[in-house]
Amino acid sequence: MASRGRSQSSPNGARSRNRNGRPREAEGIIPVLARAVREVEAGVQRRRASPSVRAKFQTVALLAREERTRVKTDTALNEAQRAEQLKRLDGIGTILAKTAALDTSLLSLLAEDAEVSDASRELKREMLVKAGVEVPDEPEPPAEQDPAPVASSRKVVPQSVVSRTLANPFLAPQFDTVERRAPQTRRLASWELIGPLLSSFERASSGAVACMDLPEPTSVAVPDGLALMRHQAELVAAAAEGHRTFLLADEPGLGKTAQALLAAQAADAYPLLVVVPNVVKSNWAREAQMWTPKHKATVIQGDGDTIDGFADIVIVNYEVLDRHVGWLGDLGFRGMVLDEAHFIKNKSSQRSQHVLQLSERIRTRTVRPLLMALTGTPLINDIEDFRAIWQYLGWIDEKKPSAELLHALEDTGLTPVDPGFFPAARSRVIDMGVVRRRKVDVAADIPARRIADLRVELDDEAGRSIRAAEREVVSRLVARYEQALEARASGTVADGIDHDLVRRIAAGEREGSTKTEENVFAMMRRIGQAKAALAADYTAQLAHSVGKVVFFAKHVDVMDVAEETFAQRGIRYSSIRGNQTPSVRQRNIDAFVEDPDVSVVVCSLSAAGVGVNLQVASDMVLAELSWTDAEQTQAIDRVHRIGQDEPVTAWRIIASRTIETKIVELIDSKAGLAARALDGSDDEVVQSADVQLETLVAMLTDALTS
Repeated sequence: MASRGRSQSSPNGARSRNRNGRPREAEGIIPVLARAVREVEAGVQRRRASPSVRAKFQTVALLAREERTRVKTDTALNEAQRAEQLKRLDGIGTILAKTAALDTSLLSLLAEDAEVSDASRELKREMLVKAGVEVPDEPEPPAEQDPAPVASSRKVVPQSVVSRTLANPFLAPQFDTVERRAPQTRRLASWELIGPLLSSFERASSGAVACMDLPEPTSVAVPDGLALMRHQAELVAAAAEGHRTFLLADEPGLGKTAQALLAAQAADAYPLLVVVPNVVKSNWAREAQMWTPKHKATVIQGDGDTIDGFADIVIVNYEVLDRHVGWLGDLGFRGMVLDEAHFIKNKSSQRSQHVLQLSERIRTRTVRPLLMALTGTPLINDIEDFRAIWQYLGWIDEKKPSAELLHALEDTGLTPVDPGFFPAARSRVIDMGVVRRRKVDVAADIPARRIADLRVELDDEAGRSIRAAEREVVSRLVARYEQALEARASGTVADGIDHDLVRRIAAGEREGSTKTEENVFAMMRRIGQAKAALAADYTAQLAHSVGKVVFFAKHVDVMDVAEETFAQRGIRYSSIRGNQTPSVRQRNIDAFVEDPDVSVVVCSLSAAGVGVNLQVASDMVLAELSWTDAEQTQAIDRVHRIGQDEPVTAWRIIASRTIETKIVELIDSKAGLAARALDGSDDEVVQSADVQLETLVAMLTDALTS
C-alpha cells in the first residue's frame, strides 16, 4: 500500500495534483479516518446504522487496519513518530468499538473474512484520494458467467497428475448435453425464494422427518466379512437408480463413509474427489481400501509429491486445498464427496470458496456428477448453515434456486404468501436429496446414551481466584451499564432492565475483552485447568471399575495434567492430538482399541471429535465444555455408533458456582435446531446465538436482578 505520510507521492515521483493542476497538499489518511469515524459514531447514535453508515464503518476499519500495519513497518518513521501515529489509530479503534457496542450488527463487518461491499470499495478509493494517496485504477470485473478463480498463495501440480492427464484421454470433460425441462417461472419470477426455502425448515412441523423417499435396497456386493445395514443399502440403491445429489445427514455413527464410497461405486463416479478434515484423511483411505478395494485411493499430503495420479479416489484435506484447487478442477472428476460439510458454513471463507469453485467446475464439465455432502450436524447455530451446502450441491446459487428446484416449486402452484407454501417447499428441497436417519429409527440394536453432569467444587486457591475474576467481570459490566443508562436518550425497559442495552454492553465486553485483565475465554480455560486433576481422577476411577474410558479436553495443558495423573496411577493410556502425524495418530487409536492393557485414550476435541471409532469404550469423560452442542455430540458419537453393544454414558465435569453452569444451560438450549429442522421434533428452534455473548448477557442480567 502506498505510504500515507504528510506528503504523498505517486510511484514515479510525481505528486498528486488537484483539478487545477497544482500539487495537492495531502493531509494523510489518519485525519480523514478521524473525521469519518466521528460521522459513523454520530449516525449510529441517531439511529441504527443505515447502509451508508455501515459502508463507512467497514471502510474506516479496513483502512485503519492497513495503516496500522504500514506504520509498524515504516522504516522512515522514528520511534516517537510511530508511537504518536499508533496512538491516534488507537483512538479511532476505540470509537469503532464503542460504536459497534451501540449497534452489534456492525461487529460482523470487523471479521477478517467479512465480505467487502461495492459501496465500501468505492468509499475506500474516495478516502484514499482525499488523503492524497495515489490509487491505481480498478481492474475490469470478470464476466458474470466466468467467475474468477479463488486466489491462492501457492499453486502446485504434482508430476503424477501431469502424467495421468497425458496418458488418460478418457478424463476429458463431458461436454454432452442432457435434455432439461425449462422451468416456467411465471408465478415465482419476481419472488426472492432462498429465504423462504430456508425458513421452511425452521417451520417444520412435528413428525416431518427430513428424508427423501429411498428405494428398496438391493443386494450390494461388499468384501467378505463386511455387511451393510438396511439404511445404508437404501442410499446405495438410490445412487444406482440415478440420483446424483445427496445431503447425507444421518446421525453420527451410522456409517456415512461406507455409504458414500459404495454410492460412488454404484454410480461409477470415478475419478472421485473426497474433501475431508485433516484428522480423518488416513481413516478415509483405510475405509476405501476396506469397502471398495478395487478402486485405489490416494491421499494428498503437502504439495502432493507422493500421490498416485492414476488412483480412482483422491483424498485431500481442507487445509491444503488452496494449493491444489487448480489441477483438481481440471482432472475430470465424475464425483465429489464433502465430509464434515458443515466446515463450509461460512461462505466468505477461503475454504468455502475453494469447495464451491470445485463443485461448480465439476458440474460444468461432467453430465450429472455425483455430489455428496456428509455431516451429522449440518446445523450448528442457524438455519443459514444450509446455504453453502445447498450451493455446493447445485440446488441453489447465490440468489435463486437451480432450474430443477425452481421447476419443482412451480409445480406446487403456490407462492410464499400461501399458507401451504412452506411445507411444500421443504418437501421439494428434501426430494433434491436430503437423507436423514436417526439411530433410534434405523439401528435399534444401538443402546441408548445419556449425558450425566458431575458437579465438582473448586474450593482451592484456583477456584477462589476464578470466582473473584467473575465478580470483577460482573462489576465491570454493571458499571458500564449504569453509565450508559444515564447517557442514553431513549430505550425500552422491561422489568426494570433495558435488555437492548444489556446486549450492547455484553457485546462491547466480548469484543474488547482481549484488552482487559480477564474475559470469558480466559476464565473458561482457567476453569478447565482447575478441573483437570479432578476430571482425570474420576476417569481413573472409571477405568478401574468399568474398563476402557475416553477422556476429551479442549486444551493441551488439560490433556497434559490428565496424562500425568494416569502415569502416576499406573494406568496405561494413549493420546490423540492435533500435532500428531497420521501414522502416530492411527497407532495410538489402534493401541486403545486393540490392547486390553490400554485403559484410557486422551483426546483433543478438535483432533478426535470426528472420524474416529472408539466404540470399544462405553464411558467417556468431557473434562471441558464445548461452545456448541454439535461439537459435544460429535465427541460422544465416537463411542455411540454402530457396533456399540453397551449403554453409553458421557460424564460432563461441571465446576459448580462458576459461569460453566450458565454455559451448560445455553449449550443445551441450542440442541433443538437440527432436531426440529431435520427430524420434525417439537423442540423450540433457538435462533443463531453466540454462546459467549449470551453468557455475558446472563451474567449482567443476573447481577441487575439480584
